[in-house]
Amino acid sequence: MNRSTEERASQRPETTGMGREIVRSRKTRETNVHCRLRIDGEGRASVKTGIGFWDHMLETIAKHALWDLELTADGDLVVDDHHTVEDTGIVLGQAIREALGERTRIARFGSAYAPLDEALSRAVIDLVDRPGASVSFLFTRERIGAWSTETGAHFFETLAVQAGFTLHLDTLKGENDHHRIESACKAFALAFRAATAVDSRVEVASTKARMRS
Repeated sequence: MNRSTEERASQRPETTGMGREIVRSRKTRETNVHCRLRIDGEGRASVKTGIGFWDHMLETIAKHALWDLELTADGDLVVDDHHTVEDTGIVLGQAIREALGERTRIARFGSAYAPLDEALSRAVIDLVDRPGASVSFLFTRERIGAWSTETGAHFFETLAVQAGFTLHLDTLKGENDHHRIESACKAFALAFRAATAVDSRVEVASTKARMRS
């Protein structure tokens, strides 16, 4: 089986039938990622990527988005952390896309500010299927622990494209890079939670009667 065939086979989703919950896996020569995501959860998370700080950030997102998330990644960390962080974004984004389904009867838009001490971040999400992201964190350090700060924006850009939503995520102020990214993760989580909130009054949140625009 060649790499592209192997990758497609491992990406097939499993729908559990318990609400907006999806299992996704992706295996390549660089990483092996497995994810179980329940959007309508209680904020419980178990994340093991081999990058301690990144585990902390993904668990932070799950906590404040009220996801139930189980995610493991076995990546080529002997090279660096890029592939592992990128592929968690791919798999988590695909799980989000599958879990959202037709995206009917949801709020669609979400926005939030989140502080962490001196740092302040803003997130704005539109769950319409127009994937793209504008992300700015203003980092001053190259690394936080074993995590490369340059992978932060790339993760959220990858997540938005794979999940199919528009994301604007900015750190507005802050001096401590740990505080910057953690406040950004919390802002994203809160905005996502607002955008995916179920509203029985809304069938499709678009004047075009479809969630493409």
